[in-house]
Amino acid sequence: MGIGTKLIHRIRADYQLDWQGIHGVSHWSRFRLNGLRLAVENKADTSVIELFSVIHDSCRVNDTNDPEHGPRAAKYAEILRTEGIIRLTDGQMKQLTAACEGHTHSHTHEDMTIATCWDADRLDLGRVGIRPDPQRMATQAGALLAKTAGYL
Repeated sequence: MGIGTKLIHRIRADYQLDWQGIHGVSHWSRFRLNGLRLAVENKADTSVIELFSVIHDSCRVNDTNDPEHGPRAAKYAEILRTEGIIRLTDGQMKQLTAACEGHTHSHTHEDMTIATCWDADRLDLGRVGIRPDPQRMATQAGALLAKTAGYL
């Protein structure tokens, strides 16, 4: 199950920041494109990547220092699953919640789906004036994309 209208409407209703802001829907859209591009090379789960794209920053309370937004997003994902708005296997749900919880504090992960989520997010740092650093990517595909796709 990917991103559906019901999910987007729910997130928009709950989202506390500017929908068009630096952590809003435009970022999520760019993240999704980066994530799906990386998923092919990394053999990552595209369902998890798509859901992470719209959930990972959806629980921010500000656009600056909000170190707990990832854990809040993981809890939000659990609520969305309980309500039947998202449907994932138990394994996929573990990946989604781990990716949300760790995306602001962790550098790499042995699970390629989680690592792909983190790289897709980092590849969009240009929106806040930060060039993605190939050395800080969790996957080789992410590092290559950071080096060659005009990010540097």
